[in-house]
Amino acid sequence: MKAVSSQWSVASENIFWVALCAMLLALCSSVEAQQPAKMPRIGFLLPYSPGLDVRVEAFRQGLRELGYVEGQNVVIEYRWADGRFEHLPDLAADLVRLKVDLVVAAVTQASLAAKKATTAIPIVMIGVSDPVGTGLIASLARPGTNVTGTSSMTAEVVGKQLELLKETLPNVSRMAALWNPANPVFQAIQLKETASAARTLGVRLQFVEARGPDEIDRAFRVMTKNGTKALVVLGDPVFISHRKRIADLAAQRRLPAVSGTREHVESGGLMAYGPSFPDMYRRTAYYVDKILKGAKPADLPVEQPTKFELVINLKTAKQIGVNIPPIVLTRADKVIR
Repeated sequence: MKAVSSQWSVASENIFWVALCAMLLALCSSVEAQQPAKMPRIGFLLPYSPGLDVRVEAFRQGLRELGYVEGQNVVIEYRWADGRFEHLPDLAADLVRLKVDLVVAAVTQASLAAKKATTAIPIVMIGVSDPVGTGLIASLARPGTNVTGTSSMTAEVVGKQLELLKETLPNVSRMAALWNPANPVFQAIQLKETASAARTLGVRLQFVEARGPDEIDRAFRVMTKNGTKALVVLGDPVFISHRKRIADLAAQRRLPAVSGTREHVESGGLMAYGPSFPDMYRRTAYYVDKILKGAKPADLPVEQPTKFELVINLKTAKQIGVNIPPIVLTRADKVIR
């Protein structure tokens, strides 16, 4: 009887330990299931000032369409350079120190700063005009680096902007181009295209500098002194941030101006022609989603814009005494009346 009792005791003890282990395993699994998954963190590096809400909201909308809601299942760390390109390297380094899962960088200078700061963290660029020429990627089809995203082709459309201005003002041959020497990489590309288009159209073009908001007024005084009759505003974060000031100064001088972004026209500029930047910002969410799910930037082809838009402000045209030819007006994608 004593042997049977001993065997029963051992068996009972074994059952106890098996049950205890099973209970602990179940408890651990339950706790693990209850722990929230780590939210991905996106660094967003922007060279301009807060205020381009349409673009940033387009990016957020693109994320929402793919199931990412800021503050709920994704964190976005914004870093704004306020048009001070010299601040971009430090801002990019700050995002790297935070160990973000990827960096979204708007346009050329921010993308270059991000790539210089890290070769390990994936980078999604937005609207870089010449990503191959600037060394960000090896090719559009196969980037081959930690960078991918969208290309804006804005340098190529500068010629079209000048052509539209000439078509609207056929008798004007003296024009100016507002550019920012503090943004040398992208501006150099635009300057070349603008000068080439001006020669083709027989336009005498003067390049006028403005590195920051304090130089914009001086630039317009130079244009007035030189008898400028029309203006091309080259693409630049400083000019986008201060688009209202540029539009007001142009209106005061009755100076017809064309740019590459609709925001200029919505702020009072005469006309704009270029790719849709809100579309590119929305499309950026696609790259973010792919990378967060494991895709490598080196294998994701860079997309070029498919949608270009002509926006015309008829209120401004009336204010400065410009008649928009019907052949130009009928091609507009949006007319502000």
